[in-house]
Amino acid sequence: MANTDTADTAEPTRRDFLYIATGGVAAVGAALTVWPFIDQMNPDAAALALAQVEVDVSALEPGMSLTVKWRGKPVFVRNRTEKEIDESKAVPVSSLPDPVARNANLPASAEATDANRAADGREAWLIQIGICTHLGCVPLGQQGAYGGWFCPCHGSVYDTAGRIRQGPAPQNLHIPVYSFISESKLRIG
Repeated sequence: MANTDTADTAEPTRRDFLYIATGGVAAVGAALTVWPFIDQMNPDAAALALAQVEVDVSALEPGMSLTVKWRGKPVFVRNRTEKEIDESKAVPVSSLPDPVARNANLPASAEATDANRAADGREAWLIQIGICTHLGCVPLGQQGAYGGWFCPCHGSVYDTAGRIRQGPAPQNLHIPVYSFISESKLRIG
């Protein structure tokens, strides 16, 4: 009777080495072929550069605005006057078409009070994405019945806190993630 265990314990042959080497080369070749398709899904350098934007706001006096570009979108930075702040505070949230703050720095359920729309501890500062929530137009600043923003495309009117007051826009202007990194510098993103 022949011993069948010798076939299982035989030394690897040259053919076994060639199979393993060919399989390894094929796997590396497949990975190198697929990598450009996977890598092209990453954001390009321009998008990464705009992931965070630092803005010098030292020159903005009360009543002045600045528009900066962040992630391909306009962001309105406004240093509001005392009158604008008082007018915004006087509006009851229950009278607003959209009672939600839409502030990425707060919980999603935060009410659209003036304090929840303005910068924390700096109520004069209002930072918001300048895209109308109706069809994506860019509203004009310091216009409209409430002295805030007016979208001439379809007539949406926002107040001095960026809250929708009239027109077809369903939501308040959105507020991006931001923080003040110094007295005169703001970081968006």
